[in-house]
Amino acid sequence: MTTATGTATGAAPPRAKADSGPKAPGPRGKADEIQGFRGIAALSTVVFHVWQLYYRYDASGSHPPIENKYIGSLISLEVIDFFFVTSGYLLTIAYARAAIDGGSTRPAGDFLFRRVIRIVPLYFLAVLFVWSTRNSSLPGNWLDLLEHLTFTHVFDREQIFFTLGPAWSLSLEVVFYLFLVIAGPLAVRACKHLRARATRIAFCLGACVLLFAAPVAWISYAHWVLEIPHTDWPVYFGPQARFGGFAAGMALAVIMVALGNRGLLRGRTSILLSVLALGGAYWLSFVSKPENVTFTFYHPLTSLMWTVLMYSVVHTAATIRWHALLRVRFLGYAGLVSYSLFMWHEPVMLWMNDSGLLPGSQNLYPLGALIVVVCAFAAAVVSYWVIEYPCSMLAKLRDKSGGKRDFYPELVR
Repeated sequence: MTTATGTATGAAPPRAKADSGPKAPGPRGKADEIQGFRGIAALSTVVFHVWQLYYRYDASGSHPPIENKYIGSLISLEVIDFFFVTSGYLLTIAYARAAIDGGSTRPAGDFLFRRVIRIVPLYFLAVLFVWSTRNSSLPGNWLDLLEHLTFTHVFDREQIFFTLGPAWSLSLEVVFYLFLVIAGPLAVRACKHLRARATRIAFCLGACVLLFAAPVAWISYAHWVLEIPHTDWPVYFGPQARFGGFAAGMALAVIMVALGNRGLLRGRTSILLSVLALGGAYWLSFVSKPENVTFTFYHPLTSLMWTVLMYSVVHTAATIRWHALLRVRFLGYAGLVSYSLFMWHEPVMLWMNDSGLLPGSQNLYPLGALIVVVCAFAAAVVSYWVIEYPCSMLAKLRDKSGGKRDFYPELVR
């Protein structure tokens, strides 16, 4: 698929008509549902971090804002792996289609350019703004700033959650982009030599399974052989431990391309899979305790749950009634501004708490969560239209082939 310079060739071996297989549905067919999921995940992340803010610790132990394990398990159900699965699915499906059914993909440079304008402007502005407000005199914590600007803070045990706590996940996103722009073309090139479609599918799916298994093996080794505690953050938050979410999303992309329009789920089957996936994720949150098995493998396991949930939504034969919830306008808009909400909610929350604008009593946690959600959402809307949307227009600098766009083709040079 790519040359040594990273440009797409799009060459594919000739295949018999019977071997071409069904065309895979693209992710755009369920764009509204995916956007709704993003909105729910982003809002739940805000609520969860406010929950952490209202935790209290004393000599007798830790005390959650609400002494009800069923509610606590629901609020503390981490959804970061959902974002990883979604990224893996949406960004891999073009490579999976090219590898299995032939065709071309975007040039590596164009892919990275679009990823950069998607995440870097807002990320850099947020990091610089928050860092400058917390470092009133130079040089300040320059190492923290350097690590954040180079996406390497996830490897720093002391400063992984400095400046912007949730931003550790952006380091993993960047690692995934760099991995995919190398591994995707290699997979397409390897599949050119495999004549049978089933063999190409097996090759791609097998690679995804190995990518998923590698972090599981690392977590097992780190936990049981090296006996590293879960508080050694880089060991369990780095890409070597958290890549499973991306791998699960990549596997979903391969499965979707392999199935095409075959085996589309009917209403009851889709609902059943959705219930099982959500129930499984909730159960993992409910039974997880520090250092037990479900806690240790919580993120790989929830990645599988989110993958099943995504499959139950995007591979359906007709409109499923409960999917109307995902198409609610507010959730869709929350999904639209979810990146800005993800980046700004913690600074907004901490500033409001330090300024005394949040209720101090644990009993008032629901009110505190509502206040933070409203204020952080407002900040996210402004951030999207002032930063994200204008920067997204930079994509128009490239044409469909990934080259520089000629804005004045009629002029004779």
